[in-house]
Amino acid sequence: MSMIELFLIAVGLSMDAFAVSVCKGLSVRKLEWKHALLAGLYFGGFQALMPLTGWLLGVRFEVYIESVDHWVAFVLLSVIGAGMIRESRGDEEEQNDDFGVRTMLLLAVATSIDALAVGVTFAFLKVRILPACGLIGATTFILSAAGTYAGSVFGSRYKSRAELAGGVILILIGLKILLEHLGLVQFPF
Repeated sequence: MSMIELFLIAVGLSMDAFAVSVCKGLSVRKLEWKHALLAGLYFGGFQALMPLTGWLLGVRFEVYIESVDHWVAFVLLSVIGAGMIRESRGDEEEQNDDFGVRTMLLLAVATSIDALAVGVTFAFLKVRILPACGLIGATTFILSAAGTYAGSVFGSRYKSRAELAGGVILILIGLKILLEHLGLVQFPF
């Protein structure tokens, strides 16, 4: 998997956290730097840990499904992407200005579950997991911190677009993996 693909996956996975960060930024009356830092640390940290956890699970079961790993990658990325697209069309979520440990942990876990499934996919694709987790975590940290500021400035009008873009990116990467493995197409990246 190329660095471009990993970066696109990192951006796609970050979109849920970005959208929630926008809402968190929107919810506070006076945004402080610690709000953006907390959002970045929680969301970036969990987005880095979940693929590692998924990868560890995937490595254990790799021998059982190696012959269909490309289908697993395609299905997982498509399901995650479709879920993000569906969420982008849903009702607006209630705003919560709490940046406490419990709230942020729950949000971080909720926004990183899809990264767990991507980690399983990484095991099948023989992705170097530590650099991938680092890139996903750093990308999510930056986008979440920026999203918190964007939310305080622009409001929630970009939330659904971010989720939609993330979903489309993940589906397209899943399709690329499948088409390349089947030998139907060879992409330059």
